[in-house]
Amino acid sequence: MADAPNGAAPQPTQVKMQVLGQFIRDLSFENIVAQKGINGDVKPDVQVQVNLDAKKRPADKQYEVITKFVVTSKNKETGDVLFALELDYGGIFLIDGIPETQLHPFLMIECPRMLFPFVRRIVSDVTRDGGFPPLNLDTVDFMGIYRNEMERRAKVQAENTVPQDAPIS
Repeated sequence: MADAPNGAAPQPTQVKMQVLGQFIRDLSFENIVAQKGINGDVKPDVQVQVNLDAKKRPADKQYEVITKFVVTSKNKETGDVLFALELDYGGIFLIDGIPETQLHPFLMIECPRMLFPFVRRIVSDVTRDGGFPPLNLDTVDFMGIYRNEMERRAKVQAENTVPQDAPIS
């Protein structure tokens, strides 16, 4: 940031985030109930796993972010799988004005937040079209996912670091 004229405070860099495109990279839905049939009462237990990935694209200031959702519904009483859904949903983003030190968390938190409403809609439509009540995913805490992953990585790195005064055998 350059000093502003007349002693005024410097203006912060304007952050620019633009969604250039969105796409389904992979989608799989298996209706196990239709395939195998299930007898008796069903009390569904839905589990959702979320993974995130981001990478720089060849074009300047463009990034690709992929949100990976694995949704499994099982019968609480028997543990039988009712359905399994896997969705990899991506977005292409133009990002400018973010300091390099803040780019990684921005890509892994803010970009997935922008994509999530579309993921929620797809999951709802696919489960409904697959013969189940529409599944409306709860809001995902992308910041919490990011923090947990950073803590996990720091712990792994600390465990793999040899202290300077430790003998090497």
